[in-house]
Amino acid sequence: MTWDQVLGLSLTLLVMAIGLIGTILPGLPSTPLVLLAAIGHRLYFGVHGAPDWVLWALGLLTVFSLVTDYIVTAAGARHLGASWKGIVGAVLGGMVGVFFGLPGVLLGPLVGALLFEIASGRKLKESVKAGIGAALGLVVGTIGKMACCLAMIGLFALSVLWRSM
Repeated sequence: MTWDQVLGLSLTLLVMAIGLIGTILPGLPSTPLVLLAAIGHRLYFGVHGAPDWVLWALGLLTVFSLVTDYIVTAAGARHLGASWKGIVGAVLGGMVGVFFGLPGVLLGPLVGALLFEIASGRKLKESVKAGIGAALGLVVGTIGKMACCLAMIGLFALSVLWRSM
């Protein structure tokens, strides 16, 4: 492996690490950024980048993670009685929560869903239950997206290192 390939792989993995952080922080792309970094690496390094089948696998994992994240979030919220307004509140609460550190990221979805449910006329007990469901759904979806992201980074890195031997 040449120095430019080592530098290119390092920079690509740094961008992918930002994508990994994006699985937790709303507003930062997650798995799509990992996929774009892998494609960029392949375009620059050609045969020394990840093979086609790896790029296809990364594309499928990206789609899977995004669809699954949405479905799990909605299912968790629905399971505990959230309306579509509660789900919107959970997403917005998560985005606002980013500005308050880790407690905000964890409590933002719950508070957002709770407030949106109350604003739509639901009783406090139902709103709390819906908020908890929305928050749990977002957490489980985030964990799944993070797992996909880690698998994508690992598959990419191993395939590039394997090709350089």
